[in-house]
Amino acid sequence: MAVFSVLDLSPIVKGGTAAQALNNTRDLAQHAERWGYRRFWVAEHHNMSGIASAATSLVIQHIAAGTSIIRVGAGGIMLPNHAPLVIAEQFGTLASLYPGRIDLGLGRAPGTDQRTARALRRHLGDSGESFPQDVLELLSYFQPAQPQQAVRAVPGAGLDVPIWLLGSSLFSAQLAAELGLPFAFASHFAPAYMQSAIDLYRTRFKPSAALDRPYVMIGVNLFAADDDATAKRLFTSLQQQFLNLVRGMPGQLSPPVDGMEGLWAPDEKSHIDRSLACSAVGSPQTVATQLRAIRERTGADELMLTALIHDHAARLHSFEIAAKLREQC
Repeated sequence: MAVFSVLDLSPIVKGGTAAQALNNTRDLAQHAERWGYRRFWVAEHHNMSGIASAATSLVIQHIAAGTSIIRVGAGGIMLPNHAPLVIAEQFGTLASLYPGRIDLGLGRAPGTDQRTARALRRHLGDSGESFPQDVLELLSYFQPAQPQQAVRAVPGAGLDVPIWLLGSSLFSAQLAAELGLPFAFASHFAPAYMQSAIDLYRTRFKPSAALDRPYVMIGVNLFAADDDATAKRLFTSLQQQFLNLVRGMPGQLSPPVDGMEGLWAPDEKSHIDRSLACSAVGSPQTVATQLRAIRERTGADELMLTALIHDHAARLHSFEIAAKLREQC
């Protein structure tokens, strides 16, 4: 049986509010828990008018407080934006409040534009060049504290907070392999290097105290509906979102349209089609076939499904359909 999880960006729809988006996220998590999803992650993005999960650790607390057993975490925390000690304390606090339920996924991208990254980081590093050293420092804070240790994460030291490395290129795949950590690939928006990264990670993986064999999770866009036509229409919200990003005009999530013809140029369509190639869009039968093909092609241990669907009820229905397809995938 396939292992499915959820990645949610807390989308703010056109005319909606961040409060509405965050409450929809928690509602989705509560449904996902009942439907048997393994984990529910939210992502760190900044200065994005269509995404409400910027204060990621606070959103995780909001979700964990409204659920009981599903794992909740970050997919991910953009570590160059933060001092490792701060993240250790935040996730040590979460793990103390919700023991055995918190995941910490780490990325080295800014999660925003360069101007906003500078506003976030101030005196921190201006790039992800120190990412490997920052990961090692963060890992050290979760080790049991030593008697002469000058700086400790309180809470954090000695707590079991699983750390994942996230990536859309070969860099994090290689680092995850070297450190013996689970690896999640952002194939839901950048699939170009997916197979190369997975192969590199598996080939170079070194067993660690955290993990004795490679573990791969990949992101997949999910747009499931009762029929193919409805699902393809829902998918146009994500296509419009990417079109706005390509044009440098990110905004709130648009309602679906009957078709994208006339909205994008041929080169824009080609770029967006490539970016969203790792997607399952259609009726239950169509989606089952697509998800099964993705798993067979990649050998992924877990699929993290994400759905930027404008209508919340339709988004719930999409995840409910997928939950019922696990045995077929």
